[in-house]
Amino acid sequence: MNNDFFRHKAESYEQVSDRVANVERIANSMIDCIEFGTAMHIMDFGSGTGLLLEKIAPLVRSISAVDISSSMNEQLEKKRSRLSCELEIIEMDLSKSVLDMEFDGIISSMALHHVDDIKSMLGKFYSMLKDDGFIAIADLDTEDGNFHAEDTGVFHFGFDREELVTFANESGFANVKVSSASTVRKPQGDFSVFLLTAKK
Repeated sequence: MNNDFFRHKAESYEQVSDRVANVERIANSMIDCIEFGTAMHIMDFGSGTGLLLEKIAPLVRSISAVDISSSMNEQLEKKRSRLSCELEIIEMDLSKSVLDMEFDGIISSMALHHVDDIKSMLGKFYSMLKDDGFIAIADLDTEDGNFHAEDTGVFHFGFDREELVTFANESGFANVKVSSASTVRKPQGDFSVFLLTAKK
């Protein structure tokens, strides 16, 4: 049984306006950088309550939402009827399991810092993409550990952009690019968010 770090915050997750605004900026950055298509089947890794995928849904055919948290998945399920694409919710820890599926693209927002072995996960993403498939991953730049006020299974206090580019290249990705996507403003400071995109 997985420890659901988001059990006590899932229902109120989208009541934090800064969080919602951050994901909206991330989604807009992805739309600017990626040519989504209405025939695409994509995966949203660490999909949570679906803040990101609901913005991308009108642009694709179907989304497989992968998240470890049953409570977050329950919140996403409530949105199903409002989404303008097919939705499959998959509850699993992708860092420990294999998902035998192939995607046109993989998107992710603020989930990678919950993954211990980044190289392994990028390699897994690569293997799950069709030829010419893409990744679009947004997460925190290196921070001092103050971003998270409570333990939600955090392995990394953000990422060094150049190191992540190196990991992506070593995993086989091409056209690896990093850009600034958003800034999260919290009482304890401002935290910058990057978007990494790459192709198989």
